[in-house]
Amino acid sequence: MSSASPIWRNGFRYVLLILGFLCLTSICSNYIIINFTFICMARDDSEKVDVGNGSFVNRYDYSPAEKSSIIWAVAIGTILGTFPINYFYIKYGARWPFFISGVMSVCSTAFIPLAAHLGLPYLLFSRFVQGLAYAADFAAIGILCVRWAPLSQTCIFISVLTTFTPVSTVITNPLSGWLCESSLGWRSAYYIHATFGMFVFILWLICYRDDPQLHPSVSEKELAKIQKDKTQAHIERDSFVPYKDIIKNRVILIVWFNAFTEMTTVTLLLVYAPIYFHNVLGYDIPTTGVLVSFAASIHLPLKFVGGIISDHITSVSERHKMWFFNSIAVGLAGVFCALIGVFPANWSKTGVALFTLVITCMGMNPGGFYKCGTLSSRQYAHFVLATIQFMKCIALFVGPAMVAIVVSDERSHDQWRYVYWINGVLLFVANLTFFPTATDKPASFTLITRETRSAKLSDGSSCQIRDVEMNGNLANITLKGNGILELATTRLKNVD
Repeated sequence: MSSASPIWRNGFRYVLLILGFLCLTSICSNYIIINFTFICMARDDSEKVDVGNGSFVNRYDYSPAEKSSIIWAVAIGTILGTFPINYFYIKYGARWPFFISGVMSVCSTAFIPLAAHLGLPYLLFSRFVQGLAYAADFAAIGILCVRWAPLSQTCIFISVLTTFTPVSTVITNPLSGWLCESSLGWRSAYYIHATFGMFVFILWLICYRDDPQLHPSVSEKELAKIQKDKTQAHIERDSFVPYKDIIKNRVILIVWFNAFTEMTTVTLLLVYAPIYFHNVLGYDIPTTGVLVSFAASIHLPLKFVGGIISDHITSVSERHKMWFFNSIAVGLAGVFCALIGVFPANWSKTGVALFTLVITCMGMNPGGFYKCGTLSSRQYAHFVLATIQFMKCIALFVGPAMVAIVVSDERSHDQWRYVYWINGVLLFVANLTFFPTATDKPASFTLITRETRSAKLSDGSSCQIRDVEMNGNLANITLKGNGILELATTRLKNVD
């Protein structure tokens, strides 16, 4: 580390925060372009396919089953890519793995118009590659939070970085709608998004480094702020992760359950919103693009404000703040989601309002299960957040599968209502499970490092951590080796 450039004034971490956000948004935008262009492609009569008996159909007018498979292709790619990409993040850091994932997203997006022309198998392959690239998003969030976010700004970092999905919708839907109706056509939406993606990922490669201590643009003052109250294990880069201990932890399991139910609902809403608004609520294509973008964007100011409030209000305990934010993000969102299915289709304005309220409530999630998972897992937060990404790709399966099973007629509100009721109930139940488990204290597995996992006593015998009890700022570690029982009490840093 050297003296930082006066340009950044001890705030270079914010440059990386914004750049990381733009890269995340690019990857997400690339895969959701097709959600809106489905409508435009169905009206593209430039290419007809002979289906026999003198009948011709539009090459790009996909059936509901084909649309589901196109969406599932991304989910399959994300599922298969999540853990390998997370391994590369842990081993090599985020700089090169995230850049390579971005290039994969850019190339597959630019290829989609040609792939759609060549046939469904080629389109599915391109979508699969988009899914592989999309698997990089949540692990990148985890790495940025672990390496660059001060503990006192955890919620702010999460608030900014996790807005990439709604921001992608806000930008991509109206832009794609406008391009569809323009002389440029729907294909241009893919080329423009790909160009932007290549630009921001080149900037990422130039600017990002994994270790703030070694970055020339980070001042000593900023480094001290980033590292304040972090343990040495948190600061040091190590590829070791106690996977088994993490996946058995009750707090983390509840965090993942809340994340999964929320991810399933928001994915389903955002993916099918253009179809639902157009086919069920009866809005035309330009209006649909504006309404979906409005519904997805109105919560963004509240998301940022919620992050600031969660980090800066100290008169309320972290646990109570987590209860409050999670109850809004998951519990209240579930109530509004269920109400979408209650009001009839001709109440179109009410449907849009309820859709907007669900997304708005979910904007409070950084102060709820996200913050709980990050503070509980500390230096291993990248794995916890990467697993939330895995939940998200499972949601890409569950959402379309639910629609495929329940909705046979995309214009039938009576069929859609069951989708909203199911998701609403699951959200409400998930929030109830959060109350008894929410905590801001480091989980016991945060004391497990490469050294403590296989520590060597002076006589060469190995010792293993058998039990760790977290009590305030004290950790009682029971060590056992060669029949000798030792009790070591380790003073931890105050992380409140």
